[in-house]
Amino acid sequence: MDYKNAGVDITAGEEFVRLIKPQVRQTFTSQVMTDIGAFGGFFRPDFSKYDNPVLVSSIDGVGTKLKIAVELGLYDTVGSCLVNHCVNDILVCGARPLFFLDYYACGKLKPEIAAAVVTGMVRACRANGCALIGGETAEMPGIYDAEDFDLAGTIVGVVDQQQIINGSKIVAGDVMIGLPSTGLHTNGYSLARKVFEGRMQECIAGLDGTIAEELLKVHRSYLPVIEPLLGTGVLRGMSHITGGGLMGNTMRIVPEGLALLVDWASWPEPLVFDLIRKEGAVPEEDMRRTFNLGLGLVMITPKDCVDHLMDLLRSKQENAYIIGEVINA
Repeated sequence: MDYKNAGVDITAGEEFVRLIKPQVRQTFTSQVMTDIGAFGGFFRPDFSKYDNPVLVSSIDGVGTKLKIAVELGLYDTVGSCLVNHCVNDILVCGARPLFFLDYYACGKLKPEIAAAVVTGMVRACRANGCALIGGETAEMPGIYDAEDFDLAGTIVGVVDQQQIINGSKIVAGDVMIGLPSTGLHTNGYSLARKVFEGRMQECIAGLDGTIAEELLKVHRSYLPVIEPLLGTGVLRGMSHITGGGLMGNTMRIVPEGLALLVDWASWPEPLVFDLIRKEGAVPEEDMRRTFNLGLGLVMITPKDCVDHLMDLLRSKQENAYIIGEVINA
């Protein structure tokens, strides 16, 4: 009996690190001080452009979207989803990303699969200007089946204290503007998989490819759209629409005594959500609490800033929808 016979292959882990090192180095900025493989990731931040820098961190995963990646044998998209999800979580606080770390756990480590996941992370990190400075790979037979793996990530970003966006300035009369998602993003997959069980390779008119391909669309990063708006004063609050839906997530930033009046017909809902609703006979309340329904990020802005903000978004060829307003509870 040895460690490999017990289910943990150290050689496979070393091969995985060898495969990913050249990729991960592509995300390094001048602020990264260590290579992959050290006991800790060293990052020397440049806060010269900040008066009162505040670090903002978040940790998340991609849920059972991983099961579809395994079924389809397509692994890089979930790596990108993970990074973009975390970027959005700190972005709605007004923060820009600095660095990222991942956690990859599996029943049996297959270096080429794990490397494909990292490829997606690298792609998203580079697009978001975020350094991938480290991670953990855990082979855990008995916890996971041989084909299964789990994925989580931690991000750290920075925002000037006076530019933190936390919803505290929101007042009645402010307007909600929604930005479109690229499908389910990373929430609601346990329900979606149940509805489409045994049908993942099926093509349905109106979808881009098979059901599985539709469900594996990459979770969108809103950094390119939102970053130019940070510090301009037009954003009183933002919410990343994940588990809990539009209402659940946006109410997290709304001050006590206020409520949201949402026009649920004010944006085009992607077909995949209506398929889930009808084929699963899912109640509307559950749809709204489980899925983003086509909007991945909501901005709250003063009424007199709406026209200006919508013009800015249109200038970037960004579809945006006025979806409601803040009211007194």
